Amino acid sequence: MNYSTEVDIDCTREHVVRLLEDPANFKHWQRGLKSVQSLTGQPGQEGSQRELEYQMSKRHLVMVETIIAKTFPDTYCVTYDARGVHNIQKNYFKEIEGGGCRWISENEFQFSGLQMKLIGWLMPGMFKKQTRAYMNDFKNFAEQGTSVSGT
Repeated sequence: MNYSTEVDIDCTREHVVRLLEDPANFKHWQRGLKSVQSLTGQPGQEGSQRELEYQMSKRHLVMVETIIAKTFPDTYCVTYDARGVHNIQKNYFKEIEGGGCRWISENEFQFSGLQMKLIGWLMPGMFKKQTRAYMNDFKNFAEQGTSVSGT
């Protein structure tokens, strides 16, 4: 499954990138995030990995993020691996008229196991909706300082 989502943010590209790359900010725009733990490599650099743990209602999710390419302020490519799901995410940051930034996120999901293949086939909108929610929550955090964590 492949899709692209974008959002315009009324902040400079440099500000957007600075907020995005700091793991201390993840809790402000990633609903359900419980912890971020560095696993391998130089944190935040190409080849490094970190574990992200989420609690979404009754669902507990652990993902491993691997940074594939980081050429800020232009691109940030990562993979996310969880049980039955491999997500390749390519993020692009473009300066737009008026001094803002357009964040474009291209996602490719690969599913393994019957259950996840069925979920991906029957409910692709669920994945798109989650991506859109995170991007909008980030936009609100970057522009207004609004945090989904309540802090």
